[in-house]
Amino acid sequence: MFEDKAGFGPINKPRYCWCRKGVRPSVPCHHIREYRYAYGAVEPLTGEHFFLVLPYCNSKCMNVFLHELAAYYPDDYILLVADGATWHKSKELKIPSNIELFPLPPYTPEMNPINQIWAWLRLHGFRNEIFHTLDKVVDRLCEVICSLFVDTVISITHRKWIMSNA
Repeated sequence: MFEDKAGFGPINKPRYCWCRKGVRPSVPCHHIREYRYAYGAVEPLTGEHFFLVLPYCNSKCMNVFLHELAAYYPDDYILLVADGATWHKSKELKIPSNIELFPLPPYTPEMNPINQIWAWLRLHGFRNEIFHTLDKVVDRLCEVICSLFVDTVISITHRKWIMSNA
């Protein structure tokens, strides 16, 4: 499985949208820098996926994610491919016995297919809209994550180099 996390908050970037010819669209934009973080793991071959929304990007939240992931797949041994974030190497990290972390080479985010999942979530749930509270951000994030189907995950995360080495 491939693991990563992404921040979601009331701040958003204006995205393209349709409007009548000759009309310049007005798109709201909010600049509050508060976030909630979606931690996720995806399996490109089967489309299986697991997500948690947590308040911070740190070792404590990563421990919660790893514990819940291990409990969700108790009969599986998970090779979890992850980037080199500091909390992935922390002495405080408690890796469950059925999970092994495998680091990606430095500066290679393109090798982690879950990054395209974040782009899909932003496109389908966070385009040209202002969220007045973090609770509304979390509600929308959970709603969009729940709309992710196995076939969608496979389609988004499919990479020839992953499929040919399976």
